[in-house]
Amino acid sequence: MSITRYIRRRKFAVAAAVTVVGAAVVAPTATAAISHQRASSGPKPTVVLVHGAWADGSGWNGVAERLQDDGYPVVAPANPLRGVAHDSSYISSVLKSIKGPIILAGHSYGGTVITNAAAGNPNVKALVYIAAFVPDKGELQSDLLNKFPGSEIPAAIDPVPYSTADGTTGTDLYLKPDKFRSAFAGDLPQSTTRLMQAAQRPFTAAGFEEPTTAAAWHDIPSFGLVAGADKAIPPALQRYEYQRAGTKSVVEVPGASHVAFISHPGITTKLIQRANAATR
Repeated sequence: MSITRYIRRRKFAVAAAVTVVGAAVVAPTATAAISHQRASSGPKPTVVLVHGAWADGSGWNGVAERLQDDGYPVVAPANPLRGVAHDSSYISSVLKSIKGPIILAGHSYGGTVITNAAAGNPNVKALVYIAAFVPDKGELQSDLLNKFPGSEIPAAIDPVPYSTADGTTGTDLYLKPDKFRSAFAGDLPQSTTRLMQAAQRPFTAAGFEEPTTAAAWHDIPSFGLVAGADKAIPPALQRYEYQRAGTKSVVEVPGASHVAFISHPGITTKLIQRANAATR
């Protein structure tokens, strides 16, 4: 069942392996195969890390620490999670405040945000998608999610109405406590996911029905990570999106949950470093 249909039923008003052509598919167990090439001269690009729904910037801590240790400036802004247009505009403004080249990474819904936010920004040298949505212009996330079976997110959704300042009502989407770990972060310890569930940031339901207005991957080189045991965005959808986008390099991590950037920060970091080496 789609998320939209699920919400309507709750009476809230809310509108394997694939050969990737032109991309190097890297065995996840061979982390060392993702070579780290240091730039021969000049400053390193700023890496901007954009989280998705039910998360916040702290989820990138393992990746950010490794990048900082290697000399990369890092920014992990708070994605507002208020809808595609709103969030993309905000992240776009963050990008414009940064001088020099940028490597832009997005997880999950953050992939949709960076796809829109990077459009027309000449400083963005690479897009790195981590178990992410990679929509084309005019596409909805709900349409992409229904393209392949396997997502446990619709059944895990807990819709909660909220009031806005102008008196209208919206719907925030949370993940149910008993579904959070299995649908979102199954390869992390329960002690960790209990805290993540308690602190989850909701995503507005309207965002699933808001179209992408620009697709920066048509003009900016992209790189991707497939989470092999993802129960949120099916791995088959991730492979399809990366192939369609002509992703230059793909690493697949068998057994990784949707939050592969948390459970496998080293592999995620090396993919970002690879993106830098390939586009400098």
